[in-house]
Amino acid sequence: QVQLVESGGGLVQAGGSLRLSCAPSGSIFGINAMGWYRQAPGKQRELVARITTGGSTNYGDSVKGRFTISRDNAKNTVYLQMNSLKPEDTAVYYCNVEVVTSPLRKIDYWGQGTQVTVSS
Repeated sequence: QVQLVESGGGLVQAGGSLRLSCAPSGSIFGINAMGWYRQAPGKQRELVARITTGGSTNYGDSVKGRFTISRDNAKNTVYLQMNSLKPEDTAVYYCNVEVVTSPLRKIDYWGQGTQVTVSS
């Protein structure tokens, strides 16, 4: 049973910074990309940031210029550096791992989520 272990969430004041990390507790083969999604109460889960094995990235519009995603391919660890945090960033953040086992099979793994709360 492979688990995605997330850390770094917590309470921070507006304008502050947090760094999230996520890594599998076991081996995962065929990882294509890793990323972070978030969900606030009453809202749909949305993309925060995503990075492929080759280093291509994409970000949600609301976090561009403030958040940076990075990945350690050797350790299959993904990081999210969050700067200039705003109260509207408050949400549960979920780690995601995209796995391609064959041209016909794709699998998504999800972490349990970590709470990020930004106070005024």
